[in-house]
Amino acid sequence: MKVSTGWLTDYISLEGVTAEELADKITTAGIEIDGVERRNKGLSGIVTGYVKSKEKHPDADKLNVCIVDAGQGEDLQIVCGAKNVAAGQKVPVALVGAKLPGLEIKKAKLRGVLSQGMICSAKELGLNDKLLPKELQEGILVLPENTEVGQDILKVLGLNDEILEFDLTPNRSDCLSMIGAAYEVSAILGRDLKLPDPAAELVEAGGKASGSISVQIENEEFCSHYAVRYISGVKPAPSPLWIQNRLMAAGVRPINNIVDITNYVMLEYGQPLHAFDGDKVEGGVLGVRFAREGEVLTTLDGQERKLEPQMLVIADGAKSVALAGVMGGLDTEVTAETVNIVLESARFEGGTVRKTSRQLGLRSEASLRFEKQVDPKAVIPALNRAAALIARYAGGAVHEGIVQAGSDAAPEKILTLSLEKLNDYLGTELSLLEVKTLFGRLSFKCGDAAQGLVEVQVPSRRGDISYDVDLIEEVARLYGYDNIPTTLIEGVTTPGALTARQSVRRELRRMLALGGYQEVMGYSFIQPEQSKLFPAFSAGEQAVKLAMPMSEERSVLRTSLLPQLLDIALYNTNRRQSDLALFEIGNVFFTDEEQLTRQPRELPVLGLLLSGTRTAKQWNITAEPVDFFDLKGALESVFAYLGLTGRIVYEGNAPKDYHPGRSASIYLLEGAGRTLIGTMGQLHPELQHKLDLEDTYVAELLLQPLYDNARTNLQYSELQRFPGMERDIAVVVDEAVPAGHLLNVIRENGGTLLQNVQVFDVYTGGKMESGKKSVAISLLYRHTEHTLTDEEVSEVHEKVVSVLQQTFGAELRK
Repeated sequence: MKVSTGWLTDYISLEGVTAEELADKITTAGIEIDGVERRNKGLSGIVTGYVKSKEKHPDADKLNVCIVDAGQGEDLQIVCGAKNVAAGQKVPVALVGAKLPGLEIKKAKLRGVLSQGMICSAKELGLNDKLLPKELQEGILVLPENTEVGQDILKVLGLNDEILEFDLTPNRSDCLSMIGAAYEVSAILGRDLKLPDPAAELVEAGGKASGSISVQIENEEFCSHYAVRYISGVKPAPSPLWIQNRLMAAGVRPINNIVDITNYVMLEYGQPLHAFDGDKVEGGVLGVRFAREGEVLTTLDGQERKLEPQMLVIADGAKSVALAGVMGGLDTEVTAETVNIVLESARFEGGTVRKTSRQLGLRSEASLRFEKQVDPKAVIPALNRAAALIARYAGGAVHEGIVQAGSDAAPEKILTLSLEKLNDYLGTELSLLEVKTLFGRLSFKCGDAAQGLVEVQVPSRRGDISYDVDLIEEVARLYGYDNIPTTLIEGVTTPGALTARQSVRRELRRMLALGGYQEVMGYSFIQPEQSKLFPAFSAGEQAVKLAMPMSEERSVLRTSLLPQLLDIALYNTNRRQSDLALFEIGNVFFTDEEQLTRQPRELPVLGLLLSGTRTAKQWNITAEPVDFFDLKGALESVFAYLGLTGRIVYEGNAPKDYHPGRSASIYLLEGAGRTLIGTMGQLHPELQHKLDLEDTYVAELLLQPLYDNARTNLQYSELQRFPGMERDIAVVVDEAVPAGHLLNVIRENGGTLLQNVQVFDVYTGGKMESGKKSVAISLLYRHTEHTLTDEEVSEVHEKVVSVLQQTFGAELRK
């Protein structure tokens, strides 16, 4: 919001306060000022002149010799090259000695003819000429006929002005108006306000407005108040220069007196207005309704827009004539031929305006304000103010009465504030009188509610204030943050620390990164077809569909991390980066409902991907491709850190979308049962071929069971002082028996003497009986207090062998 200090002085005295000082005070009070812009770009010595005559230059076809009265006592001869210069014009004249941005005017001869100054364009005066009417964007600036000759151009164009750029947060929509900014400055400076009185300025004439126009609202939930005035006999023309100057200072281009006044009042009150050509409103009726299926509206910018049924429109008896709260329609535009107008002021629901504006890609000053909710009490004052200005500057007769539907009724907002709570929050010792004085500066009515309590009536313009803490913030910023004393924190303090879950997650990232894996972050949104891949965790459930997806490719929430990891792998492989070790920690989502009525199920998951070679090819090393056991080794490291070694079981039951002979499901042993916590293996050949990938290995683990069962506390033990004793056995078992099951049984029965157990060979075929395999296992025994004897080891070892025989029908291989 651009706020003109010159305009502000209509409402409040700024005497003794520079623009920079005011900007500092406003910023300190909570609204950031991005900068202060001076409209005077270093101009001096420029006045209004009257072109008495224009003759062609004797020696230059593109130059003219003008005789100009600049109020200096004698006429000036000025050579001018502008195409639009003409006798009878009022123009800006830079006298000899005048200064313009980067230029000082001197007497000069142009092609032998003396020139005693310069007739200036808007651009030469430092103005944004793009804000001028199109006919004045090129050539010299032509001033209104009633401009006084010899008057300082700084005064004529309002260039002795500074513009404050308010950087407003969404909650401070009250400052999207000059009056709102004036309230803020009044509170900060503690000075009185003088606001316009639209009712006193307005003179009604002609017949009753209700005889020319009627209004209706189909659904007051989306438009709580719609009001119009009927004005006849208007004469569209350029608006007064002071209105044009203020609009241009705010970054708005003047158009004509009718449109300019609606924009002026919008900037003044923060209430958008719109003027319809009354003779083009069919049926003499305006209604607020939703667009009909297939309805089309050409807006003021000349664009034909196809409307959707959820878009709110203004319609006459035959068609839609405006997008409610966004932009008017071209068919009812005010033009030079307009005689009668219908002036609209309304309060539209912000969310509906925002959706329409966003869907059509059409942003306007009106939609900006409606989106943030306008003051419900400003609808009628702004309407009356605009009607009074139109009557004064466009010669219109304002018909009697306001035609309206709905009302400006808004619930009265009265909040009670405890003085004790306020001082506890701020660390101050403010008295009740001081607090009331601060609220008085804000123009908040207040009174005593009870001992130590103040009752505050919040004005409708301050929609950002809903709770007593909001009032405390108002007191703090007006009292001055710099005046609030610094105090030590009191009370019980709690040292910060990571939760167990956060600690495990962080350590997993560290371990995998140190192990050569790179962390990636995939989209949470995937294609519907991808949600059907790797369904190990989603049995009986389905993907969550997005209500408003960005595209079909991102229309459901992911049910697995692996499709995104595969997309990333494909992206890298296509760029000749095929040696990949990737991991992601993220959430997956499931629901058992077609239409969501409750939160979907959300699970934390770890995903891994390996492809390419284990080591880079060198002169003495052959590149070796990664395999199943590289991936399993990474998982084993994770389980070891979590203290779950011995509680993990792998079963090669070929989960869906995995290679039938190079994959496994992963289970966690819990008591007498077990829980599926993951899957791993090579991609199924068909899927791998479809994605055009080389051999790729992936794994996915549910993290919640790991969080719940992790034992990550560091356990320190004394260095071994006594030698261990190693025993090797080879047992023959059925091929279907996993070697991991053998190891688990050995650990459970090896007692405290068993320090380590591992498989060092698996043999099948040859002389081995069909359906059988030989598993060679190494067992290490050790005692922490003495050297073991053969008798001690044999007792435990024989127990281990016996249990293997009983459990698996194992036979010792000789």
